[in-house]
Amino acid sequence: MAHFEVLSNDSRSSARRGVLRTPHGIVQTPAFMPVGTAGAVKGVTPEYLEASGAEIILANTYHLMLRPGVDVVRTLGGLHRLMAWDRPILTDSGGYQVFSLSSLTKVDDEGVEFTSHVDGARVHLNAEIATDIQCRLGADIIMCFDECTPLPADAARLQRAADRTIEWAKRCKAAIRGQGSGVRGQQTIPGPLTPEPRPPTPSPLLFGIVQGGIDLDLRRRCAEQIVDIGFDGYAIGGLSVGEGHEEMVKTVRYTAPLLPAGRPRYLMGVGMPADILAAVLAGVDMFDCVLPTRNGRNAFAFLPGGSLRLRNSTHIGSAEPVQPGCDCYCCRHFTRGAIRHFFNCDEMLGPILLSIHNLRFYQRLMADIREHVERGDFGSWAVQEMEKYMETDKR
Repeated sequence: MAHFEVLSNDSRSSARRGVLRTPHGIVQTPAFMPVGTAGAVKGVTPEYLEASGAEIILANTYHLMLRPGVDVVRTLGGLHRLMAWDRPILTDSGGYQVFSLSSLTKVDDEGVEFTSHVDGARVHLNAEIATDIQCRLGADIIMCFDECTPLPADAARLQRAADRTIEWAKRCKAAIRGQGSGVRGQQTIPGPLTPEPRPPTPSPLLFGIVQGGIDLDLRRRCAEQIVDIGFDGYAIGGLSVGEGHEEMVKTVRYTAPLLPAGRPRYLMGVGMPADILAAVLAGVDMFDCVLPTRNGRNAFAFLPGGSLRLRNSTHIGSAEPVQPGCDCYCCRHFTRGAIRHFFNCDEMLGPILLSIHNLRFYQRLMADIREHVERGDFGSWAVQEMEKYMETDKR
């Protein structure tokens, strides 16, 4: 049975409704993945994650390899046990964090060397090591190691990064075929514990990544070569780095059709509702972003067509829930006035409650998207919804 199946297509756009099968269960697509950077979605228990409707979450290879280390994760029972999450997990390769968080990074065709933000140690990471670490963590979906570029970046740097991404993708595929044999280099961060032998687990799905900035010709050339290598799924990387909504949408609309229709398409790190709607219109199936919990920790609540800032004094005496009609724990039990009070007195319950609400909001959005694709009217509905989100929020 194929690991990805398109169940229905929208009649007036490239949007599709599908299912993704992984070793730890099925994911309904289009899907949004909450981000558990260091092995936990900040401030939210797995029980509330499950109640939100999330079927798959993302964990961060870069952070986990530095702390607590892959050997510790394995000793504790693997990533699913560490996170107390028995559903699918996707891990990124660490490439984005290397280039965004490490101030002293040396990159060449072999890989990268960077300074750990935890203890200042020099760490080497390449395609084989990144693949090996993700496999050892026990993820269901793992990402190829790629080179991300900042914005702006000149044409020569974009080309160099795309070329490396392609070559590293070939090496990642070879490494996963070897199931750990022939891995070039060793992880330079020793673990204090020795992993216990464990029974073999099904091989994870491996996704290739298309880079190229907002250069459409480079995106096409990179996509063609990544598709030529052949992967279980394909990601569009290097966006949501400051290029703006219009440039992002133009790039996604151009790139998504270049990726195989019979494989899942993943837009990495994109999470504003209007951006998600536009990407689904272009045929994208998977998303991740830290916005639901990061904004929740900053008193910012997502609502249909807009947002709510709970620190505003207008909410002092409000007995309304954050979103009337929302079935999340936050909206069923707490008022806007109470949540504003929690934030103003630095009570941690405030950020927790808004994170719970925002995660549920995103899963309801994805459920609405899937329903409208099934109906065949997603194109017209999505355009109307996007217009609401793009309007200036005056609340």
